Amino acid sequence: MTKIKAGFRRLTFYWLAVALLTITTYVLYKVAFAIPADNMMQEFLLLINPISSSVLLLGIALLFKNRMRNIMVVVLSFVGSLILYVNLLFYRFYTDFLTLPVLLQTNNMQDLSGSVFELMSFWDVFLFTNVAVLWILVARKKVPVVGRLKREPSLIFALAILLFLGNLSLAQTERPQLLTRSFDRDMIVKNIGVFNFHIYDVFLQSQSRAQRVLADSSDIVEVKNYTQANHKEPNPDLFGVAEGKNVFMISLESLQSFVIDNDVYGQEITPFLNQLKEESYYFENFYHQTEQGKTSDSEFIVANSLFGRSSGAVFFTHAQNDYNALPEILGENGYYSSVMHANNRTFWNRDVVYNTLGYDRFFDVDSYEVTEENSVGWGLKDKEFFEQSIDLLKEQPQPFYTKFITLTNHFPFELGEEDKMIEEYDSNSGTLNRYFPTVRYMDYAVEQFFEDIKEAGLYEDSIFILYGDHYGISDNHNRAMAMYLDKEEITPFDSVQLQRVPLIIHIPGHEGETFDTVGGQIDIKPTLMHLLGLSTKEDIQFGSDLFSPEHESYAVLRNGNFITDDLVYASNTCYDKHTGEEMEDPSSCEEFIPRAQSDLEYSDKIIYGDLLRFFEPDNDMFDRSEE
Repeated sequence: MTKIKAGFRRLTFYWLAVALLTITTYVLYKVAFAIPADNMMQEFLLLINPISSSVLLLGIALLFKNRMRNIMVVVLSFVGSLILYVNLLFYRFYTDFLTLPVLLQTNNMQDLSGSVFELMSFWDVFLFTNVAVLWILVARKKVPVVGRLKREPSLIFALAILLFLGNLSLAQTERPQLLTRSFDRDMIVKNIGVFNFHIYDVFLQSQSRAQRVLADSSDIVEVKNYTQANHKEPNPDLFGVAEGKNVFMISLESLQSFVIDNDVYGQEITPFLNQLKEESYYFENFYHQTEQGKTSDSEFIVANSLFGRSSGAVFFTHAQNDYNALPEILGENGYYSSVMHANNRTFWNRDVVYNTLGYDRFFDVDSYEVTEENSVGWGLKDKEFFEQSIDLLKEQPQPFYTKFITLTNHFPFELGEEDKMIEEYDSNSGTLNRYFPTVRYMDYAVEQFFEDIKEAGLYEDSIFILYGDHYGISDNHNRAMAMYLDKEEITPFDSVQLQRVPLIIHIPGHEGETFDTVGGQIDIKPTLMHLLGLSTKEDIQFGSDLFSPEHESYAVLRNGNFITDDLVYASNTCYDKHTGEEMEDPSSCEEFIPRAQSDLEYSDKIIYGDLLRFFEPDNDMFDRSEE
């Protein structure tokens, strides 16, 4: 024992580095990530969970000799701080922690550079003060060079494992079945720490890849039985009302519902969409269900009525799976399908995925005339994008199914003065302030597009579906959002409600109607198929027709939160949807928790196991009654 103590005393510099990285991580938890602690045990877990990973990471330096050992302590401290910093930048926009699939999406990085710089702050240098302190000590030779280490490295690694197991035992006591809730990354980081989360994430990714190898045709039967038990019959008055019509599927970048029928200093934010919804079927309790894949997630959900992954993006991790996607189904029923998006064709791996989903053509940036004058932020301005798309539409055979993906209302929400039609908001968040003018510009661009469609003679024989793809303003701007919404604070209940995005289904000649039923992006595929007169009886999908008299007013988000007519389940708390207050009897939510988990788990099972390769759908579904 005396020798062990003496050995540990020889590692004073190592233990200093462990202490500094632990303190840096804890401060980041409290200041930047603002991770709450509801009781003393949670606060204690936040304090200790960086220790085991710091001991393990910096313990690698002990495998080196003499002075190199001290240098490696500094290098590994830098690596630890860098991991924290990358997570911080990611969290500032996505309010989420980095995962391995996202990290491997390297071909997106060149397009993200402007957004990354926007997320940086001078105060970020704090994360590297531990490295600076250690380097100064080494450079000034204040650290003794310790000779050969014998048992110390093994003891350190054993200690790291024991510390982690102790941390995990306490965490499991505080939150039972913690590691089965892999979709709730906030909770995992809160209990076992950001470094340990990354190790766990690597394990999850390897496990998900193994699922495809082990899957067989019997697995799809269980999933099909589950989804078909939830099948809803269509509204007989609307089934087939758009049969044979052209379909305009318009994905509105970062558009949240809180701007609809709202203003900034008396100036309407979305005057055209406000008018259009009055002449359309409008769903005011419609939620995006994306996670880290954002726009690509929304594309995947809408095309397949499956959930995206809880981490990373299906467009990257499972791009070549078999799917029974909407473009393929429509293609087998006489439609020409395409995507129009003035961005690099490889961004989000679209060039690969669109073939998988069954699109006939992808009109990418090379199909458009893009100049410095007609571009801003992420590329071609929405007005010019829609204008140039008209000629491309005329080239297509009819009927067509065409998806449009806008760009201008994308973080960091840049817009030239000549295109600003309303004032910026005045708050502590430049992101929220700039958001309103770019939303207004997008609204104007959509209005002009509708006028051009009418002039081109494409309006009357078409159906238009417009929806927000994901949130634009993350929880990191809650203080400014509370100010705009005239609230004291943004609660977890409010955060879920801010995930509402507009869904407008416009059919020329139909009168407008507003629906308060709860739904999500996963419901778009079956809703559209029924409007086009296509059966969904034999399809495997997790959504249901929003117009169906049997439609349940329910939506589950990718992180496990869910919403019904009367309840909102957020951050493991049950809220009254009408008052926003925490329910005195949380059992009201308990009946929906297993269903939400089952929806997500069965969808994951399809994706990870590539189960649709065992499914043989009958996609020749026109004129087939749902009766």
